[in-house]
Amino acid sequence: MTTIGLIGSGNIGGTVARLAVNAGYDVVLSNSRGPETLADLVGELGPKARAATAAEAAEAGDIVVVTVPLKAYREVPVAPLRGKVVIDTNNYYPDRDGRFAELDAEETTTSELLQAHLPESTVVKGFNNIYYLHLAGLARPSGSADRSGLPIAGDDATAKKTVAAFLDAIGYDAHDVGGLAESWRFQRDTPAYVAPYGEPAGTATAAYLSERLAEAKR
Repeated sequence: MTTIGLIGSGNIGGTVARLAVNAGYDVVLSNSRGPETLADLVGELGPKARAATAAEAAEAGDIVVVTVPLKAYREVPVAPLRGKVVIDTNNYYPDRDGRFAELDAEETTTSELLQAHLPESTVVKGFNNIYYLHLAGLARPSGSADRSGLPIAGDDATAKKTVAAFLDAIGYDAHDVGGLAESWRFQRDTPAYVAPYGEPAGTATAAYLSERLAEAKR
């Protein structure tokens, strides 16, 4: 079974880990404070989970989820992620992260920054537009009429298929938005950010999500 590495184990990372374990994956969790601080979460997740350093989680993961504040993206280990698919959950919050001139000027996206930092990895944007409680509660079996979709973006078709398969396994359809340069369509303050998962009826079906993505303006 594929192992999921997590660099960052906060609300989104912890929720992805729970969904992954429930789907039968092994998970290796890390954070900036050290493996010992993840003992409670690992205990809750059970024998398919263990805590490690960020470098160890990167090395162990077949797919690695990077879910750290944008201001810390340069601290993501590079060497152990070579050749791997990396899911980037990040959003740009200037009050938290400080100002990034290239993002303010809309010259690039947060995921393109991470891709530049990880030139030998393949970055796919995902999980950034959904509130963690929605992520925990809206997972549905494949084929369910009320299944929600999550947008993804990436420059490598094979990597996006890998991520789509993982999303399917944990309860979500994947909606391919295009390359990393298009990931702004579901970033913070766009119609596809968070709100669709509270309506209608608590789901974001493919058609409804497509409408919200099409409304995005820069």
